[in-house]
Amino acid sequence: MNEPQITLASASPRRAALLRQIGISFEIRPSNIIEKRAAGESPDAYVQRLASAKAHAVQHGSRPSLGADTTVTLNGRMLEKPIDRDDALEMLQRLQGERHSVLTGVSLYDGQRELSVIATARVAFRSATIDELEAYWESGEPIDKAGAYGIQGLGAIFIAGICGQPSTVAGLPLVETNQLLSDFGVDVWQHREAFFTGEGHT
Repeated sequence: MNEPQITLASASPRRAALLRQIGISFEIRPSNIIEKRAAGESPDAYVQRLASAKAHAVQHGSRPSLGADTTVTLNGRMLEKPIDRDDALEMLQRLQGERHSVLTGVSLYDGQRELSVIATARVAFRSATIDELEAYWESGEPIDKAGAYGIQGLGAIFIAGICGQPSTVAGLPLVETNQLLSDFGVDVWQHREAFFTGEGHT
């Protein structure tokens, strides 16, 4: 097992899987930050603030910590994680047949300096029947997802097209995250040879 290069301030299996995908070794330390939008806060400011707060909350020693946060916006309205079934179905009905934006903020912090980035993707959602949306809710997938859907799971059946990175929609934009890690001095290629030869790294 390789020494972790960073601390991931998230219990999200999606973000963990994306970091593994690009060969980064990490330790998981959920931040447990309360995700609540401040009055008048823009979507950009919201995801950047939460990503930074998460990274700060778990940082220890000299190892950089990575925080990330994702939100969905449709016609100027933010669609966060649904509070219940009715809230999720309302979100999904709003999304169908429309194009919406997904914003993911990422912050890297080592106790002394911080680098941050925000990535945006545009997503086209196909039209769906209420039976489909209700069945999707019953799958359990929408519960902890901004916009009440997950592109990396069953929710992919609703996605008609994407302008931007699918990883941005999944919760961790890989192009920007890789650059952020490199700019921070993390050796992003350290474990990739073993990773791509199937030897593993985490």
